[in-house]
Amino acid sequence: MALLRAPGIGPARFGRLLEHFGSADAALAASREQWRELQLPASALDYLRDPDWRGVERDLAWLEQPGNHLLALDDERYPPLLRQVAGPPPLLFVHGLPDSLRAPQLAIVGTRNPTPQGRETARQFAAHLAEGGLAITSGLALGIDAAAHQGALAGGGWTVAVTGTSLERVYPAKHRDLAHAIAERGALVSEFPIGTPALAENFPRRNRLISGLALGVLVVEAAVQSGSLITARLALEQGREVFAIPGSIHNPLAKGCHALIRQGAKLVETATDILEELGPLAAAGFGEAAPPPPAETPVAPEPPDPDYRQLLEAMGDAPAAVDSLVERCGLTAEVVSSMLLILELQGYVAAVPGGRYCRLQP
Repeated sequence: MALLRAPGIGPARFGRLLEHFGSADAALAASREQWRELQLPASALDYLRDPDWRGVERDLAWLEQPGNHLLALDDERYPPLLRQVAGPPPLLFVHGLPDSLRAPQLAIVGTRNPTPQGRETARQFAAHLAEGGLAITSGLALGIDAAAHQGALAGGGWTVAVTGTSLERVYPAKHRDLAHAIAERGALVSEFPIGTPALAENFPRRNRLISGLALGVLVVEAAVQSGSLITARLALEQGREVFAIPGSIHNPLAKGCHALIRQGAKLVETATDILEELGPLAAAGFGEAAPPPPAETPVAPEPPDPDYRQLLEAMGDAPAAVDSLVERCGLTAEVVSSMLLILELQGYVAAVPGGRYCRLQP
């Protein structure tokens, strides 16, 4: 734990120190000249001379609390796929059920600001795959990540949340209840010692763990510059499968998925597509795979008014602007706006960024 807190010593240097000195004790007891032989940065040299033992005491105090665990690389509970990546985390802080980390996992990632359709798609895929035995892994972020965790819980399966902070805090804070539910039916995982805040540089490291834990990564909705594409790239570097769900050419959140598909990611429309690619290991317990289940929200009755039915039909499957709907329906902008407001209140449509609307009911 003391060595883990050293600045400038990541997983690769951590491994070299242990290999060179034989143990963390020996590494900390070595001389400055011996440390220099490994070309450590000056900040690490200063730290090794005076380790943060108070920080280690905070780690130990956290470990004494129920449900908290520390997995070293040689622990039999350490996830086997993660152990195979280049520079695996030397220590994993785990809150919840460590056994869930050894289950075959699929990572589901995407934008923090999904469309209602994207959110429901992530939830349905996660629920269906979790029902059959796949643990669903994601990053506890807003949007697609949260929908994936919620879907896995609804499907009665395991779900794993990899965090970009230490585990004594929940980030974002609004996911505190979700984090507690995940710990009861899976695990929260971090490579960061206690006291680590939500720093921007931590999240690419978190993404590396998300892909490293899983057999493959499914990207649901992502813009071209999305962090989810970083996870997909890391997955390819780690020899994992990458899947992407296509969307409308008019949806900016589909462009990242389309880019992945052009680069060789497998286009998927059902959970069966994923199972066929991952093979028998992921399919264990599925039997004959079925399409993702429908949303649990009740379907409202069809609107009796023909104009409302016409408007819903004109919306199609992609988000549409009011101007486009006016042109398609032949109604005035005022009438269309009023009808959209009523349909939104009744749960038929939802407003999405850019002043557009998407249909929620078939």
